[in-house]
Amino acid sequence: MADNRVPSCDMLLKDGHVIDPSNNIAGPMDVAIADGKIVSVVPGLSASLAEKTVSVEGLYVVPGLIDLHVHAGGYQGWLFPDAHALPNGATTVVDAGGTGWKSFESFKEDLIAHSKTRVLAFLNIVGPGMLGAVEQDIDEMDPVSTAEMIQQVPDILVGVKTAHFGGPGWEAVDRAVEAGSLSHTPVMVDFAPKPTRTYEDFLLKHLRPGDIHTHMYAKHIPILDERGRVHAYVREARDRGILFDVGHGAGSFWFRIAVPALNQEFGPDTISTDLHRGSVLRSNAHLMPVLSKFLNMGMPLQEVITRCTTTPAQAIRRPELGTLSVGAEADVAVFEVREGDTRFVDSGHARLRGTRRLQCVLTLRAGEVVWDPTGLAGLDWESAGRYEFL
Repeated sequence: MADNRVPSCDMLLKDGHVIDPSNNIAGPMDVAIADGKIVSVVPGLSASLAEKTVSVEGLYVVPGLIDLHVHAGGYQGWLFPDAHALPNGATTVVDAGGTGWKSFESFKEDLIAHSKTRVLAFLNIVGPGMLGAVEQDIDEMDPVSTAEMIQQVPDILVGVKTAHFGGPGWEAVDRAVEAGSLSHTPVMVDFAPKPTRTYEDFLLKHLRPGDIHTHMYAKHIPILDERGRVHAYVREARDRGILFDVGHGAGSFWFRIAVPALNQEFGPDTISTDLHRGSVLRSNAHLMPVLSKFLNMGMPLQEVITRCTTTPAQAIRRPELGTLSVGAEADVAVFEVREGDTRFVDSGHARLRGTRRLQCVLTLRAGEVVWDPTGLAGLDWESAGRYEFL
């Protein structure tokens, strides 16, 4: 952290409760921003330093959130990220395999270039991407071409994805892992067990440390044994370095699995939404509701924030993200915890009753206000003069 002797700044977020797991900060702090960067995070900064001071008293200030699993392009269910990520405090999203090496360039030009949200991507092992029947074509799973594309665009492509393969064998997983080894990047897998390919073998024999199993609380994933206990081999996989991601989605999050697992201290490494057209409505898989579910299942708030900032940044090997370190890009989310009777649903539309709900009230992307529905960083209209855009 910098000390109080800071230069003037463009914006000062004053009197908030800062949670920044990357720097072990959890308490009252001010956050100073200049030229789109964090310049100080300390208590007691003077408002005279800032061109604009925003009072965030009673609110939580955290690094811009990272949603590790969304669908921002490449298949028919994609959603443009800005309208869904930024209102939920997510300044970085990772597309989970919508495109492969054959289709990535158009995704980059048509969507990534036009998004305020930082869009990174796992590249699908299937060359054309997530386009239905072609995902079953083993001949389209080319580790070398996939790795070469990742190495050509390392600022955007963070790893490899495989999903939806219905064959009896390990071709999709093993070729994705081969591409990950060639490109020195992690692999994210949406896995469906079969008699010929068990979940235990998947975790212990086919993944490498740092690889990610998404949809960990889906109903078809046997994390729990017949007595409702977390399998020993699942814990062994975590001990070996396998990462477990939520990937909520429309059909991949069930309280009857998540609650017992959390009660046995088997929570996720990363909390993500798997946001797409099918999950955005009744399942309400936006990031703030998904985080709220974990808060109401008993996960402490600081751990919730860690799992959508520090740990996903580590998983994709981008430590410069998900942090309020001095010099980092000023991606910031400000939210409140609303108290009172509230309810949440899972993929089966079963209900969880709770008492707290997170609500994002301000999002900054590289120091720019991109979400401010109540005018927290604005002026009262009576004092705004002949205003156009503030």
